[in-house]
Amino acid sequence: MQAELNIGLLGHVDHGKTSVTKALTGTWTDIHSMEIKRGISIKLGYADSVFKKCKKCSGAEAFTSKDKCKCGNGEFEYTRKVAFVDAPGHETLMATVISASSIIDGALLIIAANEPCPQPQTKEHKMLLETLGIKNLVIVQNKIDLVTPEKAEENHKQIKEFLADSMYKDSPIIPISANYDANIDALIEAIEKYLPTPKREEGKDPLMYIARSFDVNKPGTEIEKLVGGVLGGSLIQGNLKVGDEIEIRPGISKSEKSPPMPITSKIIGLHEGKESYQDVSPGGLIGLSTLLDPSITKADGLVGNVIGLPGKLPPVLSEADFEYSLLDRVDFENLGIHQNEILVINIGTTTTLGVVDKIKKSKMHIRLRHPICANPGTTLAISRKVGQRWRLCGKGKLL
Repeated sequence: MQAELNIGLLGHVDHGKTSVTKALTGTWTDIHSMEIKRGISIKLGYADSVFKKCKKCSGAEAFTSKDKCKCGNGEFEYTRKVAFVDAPGHETLMATVISASSIIDGALLIIAANEPCPQPQTKEHKMLLETLGIKNLVIVQNKIDLVTPEKAEENHKQIKEFLADSMYKDSPIIPISANYDANIDALIEAIEKYLPTPKREEGKDPLMYIARSFDVNKPGTEIEKLVGGVLGGSLIQGNLKVGDEIEIRPGISKSEKSPPMPITSKIIGLHEGKESYQDVSPGGLIGLSTLLDPSITKADGLVGNVIGLPGKLPPVLSEADFEYSLLDRVDFENLGIHQNEILVINIGTTTTLGVVDKIKKSKMHIRLRHPICANPGTTLAISRKVGQRWRLCGKGKLL
């Protein structure tokens, strides 16, 4: 069973995104050495879960992702398999969060009950979800075990006030304690009710955003036992199958001054978690085993590229026209963009710098530091330098 829905987990640093992921899936997604050392998420974490509904229980208690529900019956009907993308909360990792948002269908916004709401990244992540058009949201009020009932109710009111003037004003707020598995059944029920599986367009050429890439060979592996690089991400449209010849754009550059060249390979395996497939459709977070030299794919070397069939991918652009609008920021003065300003453009899983060459009303022409591969109409996020940090300032689409 392939996952049919991608759910992003966003929220302020240390509000419990990774703990919520573990409560829902049984997987701890902070697996990189620096994440373990620092105790925060740095890269995107992936995990999936099969939701089930007990045939005897009623209400929220019927929902679980475990082998048994509260009544211990064990007779279930399977509802959906969903994939979770655990995004880092620290403000310096916003580009990673934006990349995560490009491959999700709905989101959980994690808000800790033991801190005033909203915290800085709570505001930033809500704004990002609105900017990228993520309409379906469930609010997870985590860490209720650390506060009194009165404090939890006060925090609930703060959350409602925070959402009052936004597109998420009617989103459900589910109080939980991820560390104690408290009320996780109610959270699963809310996901099933408020985060629907989107309709996928059939028959289109496959298009997949690369969000991670790996060399899975252990140090010291003998040459004849080496396996090709692995590409991880989400299929946006179309289908891929084992044996397909694929093209990757923009590709790789031979030197810093040379433009990237598309590369081709072959799919020799398709994976989602521990399961393998002969073909995949949109939904879920897919790993492609390929014949690529693993030195190319190691350490996320191909993140930001796009996968498709040879000759069927969008054009590669080193400069482009964008339609844009600025966000109404209250924490800094977000005045009009000016000519020669340097911006950060996030489109799909690609992050690149760009210099504004021409600007007129709501349109601008940008020269890009690194080329992009994207179709007209693709949504993008724009960040500008404010002080010493890049801050989300606008949204737009490729013309």
